[in-house]
Amino acid sequence: METFYEVMRRQGITRRSFMKFCSLTATSLGLGPAFVPKIAHAMETKPRTPVLWLHGLECTCCSESFIRSAHPLAKDAVLSMISLDYDDTLMAAAGHQAEAILEEVMTKYKGNYILAVEGNPPLNQDGMSCIIGGKPFVDQLKHVAKDAKAIISWGSCASWGCVQAAKPNPTQATPVHQVIHDKPIIKVPGCPPIAEVMTGVITYMLTFDRIPELDRQGRPKMFYSQRIHDKCYRRPHFDAGQFVESYDDEFARRGYCLYKVGCKGPTTYNACSTTMWNEGTSFPIKAGHGCIGCSEDGFWDKGSFYDRLTTIKQFGVEANADKIGGTLAAASGAVVAVHAAASALKRAADKKAEARAEEKNEAR
Repeated sequence: METFYEVMRRQGITRRSFMKFCSLTATSLGLGPAFVPKIAHAMETKPRTPVLWLHGLECTCCSESFIRSAHPLAKDAVLSMISLDYDDTLMAAAGHQAEAILEEVMTKYKGNYILAVEGNPPLNQDGMSCIIGGKPFVDQLKHVAKDAKAIISWGSCASWGCVQAAKPNPTQATPVHQVIHDKPIIKVPGCPPIAEVMTGVITYMLTFDRIPELDRQGRPKMFYSQRIHDKCYRRPHFDAGQFVESYDDEFARRGYCLYKVGCKGPTTYNACSTTMWNEGTSFPIKAGHGCIGCSEDGFWDKGSFYDRLTTIKQFGVEANADKIGGTLAAASGAVVAVHAAASALKRAADKKAEARAEEKNEAR
């Protein structure tokens, strides 16, 4: 199988352009300049990795997001970086031909292919709520996973269960990690995940031949280590106690914090406020709508997206964000009062001193 560099050269890409690509890749992964030669070496020497992409219960939004990646372009990821040998949404083959390709890749690259899963398996009624190739998806998932090198759970459906698993969950839709227990699983949640996050995870795995560092929930730290709230451009308004009270009010037009209208940014870990969407153009909060927390487990069963959070603390003080504006005002008033009292005491002391001085003069 060709290496990534061989494919690029065959397509007419110059060495200079290739190195620019490696630099851009390092930047998109949050890596320093020292990693550029390592990325270049890996792409020059390692063959493209076979990827088998399965679809369970889902809406295909992860695929829709993936094909819109700009850094790197999805076409570069699919046609050059990986060998996407099976994806029943993107592949040209269908029917028996497609299933034959799946079995061929599993046999030829046993233990060396990556399994990407979009959606989840329903377990009720022997998995009959999702049929792929005439068989329950849960059976296909187990079959393909048994010889995979690693598994990527695309989106909140595969990572957590998502809306299919919402109460009362009649199909018993179940996230991948609760069905497959003997393989490393990288969760890339979001509904859908950001395009560049998806291609970034694949790029890292192919470049360094290992899975990225994961947090305690199995998500790549490079993209899920900070809350959206931590890097949100509206954060100063939150800190100042300046909030939108209702959509399209005066404070909304001023771009104030959306916490009071239900924004879940303070409890959501994702790269939305830094990587953003549509080639870094915007993200929901920038467009005027609060974060709904779509990358967090159970977000679909936590009540209305417009219910405000009530336990968000600020600066370590014992007050939530609803009270912080009043607290700051009260604190300012207290400071003024203390200053006034101190000034009055000083004036009284000065008068007493003056009176004593006059008495001494008269006594002389």
